[in-house]
Amino acid sequence: MTRLPSHFYAMIDPAGGHEPVSLAGTFLDAGARIMQLRLKDAPGRDFLAAACAIAELCRRRGAILIVNDRVDIAMLAGAHGVHLGQQDLPLEAARRIAGAGETQIIGISTHTVEQARAAEDGGADYIGFGPMYSGGLKNIAAGMGLDKLRAIRAAVTIPIVAIGGITQARVPETLAAGADAVAIITDVVNAPDIGAKVRSILALARN
Repeated sequence: MTRLPSHFYAMIDPAGGHEPVSLAGTFLDAGARIMQLRLKDAPGRDFLAAACAIAELCRRRGAILIVNDRVDIAMLAGAHGVHLGQQDLPLEAARRIAGAGETQIIGISTHTVEQARAAEDGGADYIGFGPMYSGGLKNIAAGMGLDKLRAIRAAVTIPIVAIGGITQARVPETLAAGADAVAIITDVVNAPDIGAKVRSILALARN
């Protein structure tokens, strides 16, 4: 993947208490074109069921579904890709598993210039970078900030998805500092009208 389809990277996360398939539908209705299913504590069979249903929704709407952590679930559901953290399966191993199936996109979470370069050299399609700011879902004490994002942008050519403590108000400065897309959880899933929030973010982040 040389380019992300949108500057808003939606995160399907249960943090706001929303049912995953319903939340994905809300995102798609609001115009989201790439989203990640992130169910850290869900049993495998529930994760797979949600992934299969959401992958079908995405296929109908021409959107991209990325599954967090689980290459097996991504492949079984027919998702477009998988996103891996530094402690998950190594990129090379994930590529060997996913290479024969539909799951072609692999994103890697990175926190340093060295990790970002290693991900690009290893064949990652995009990287996640963060946490950008304090707060957010993980209640980060101190974020990486815009200068570190600029350093990552200077170090790699593949797309960067910034994540961590990003709110709607911070979208413009985060994109201006070199992110290709912003992943937002808390500010979106806790919004009184999620569809309206997503549309507002998309309006800020026009290609």
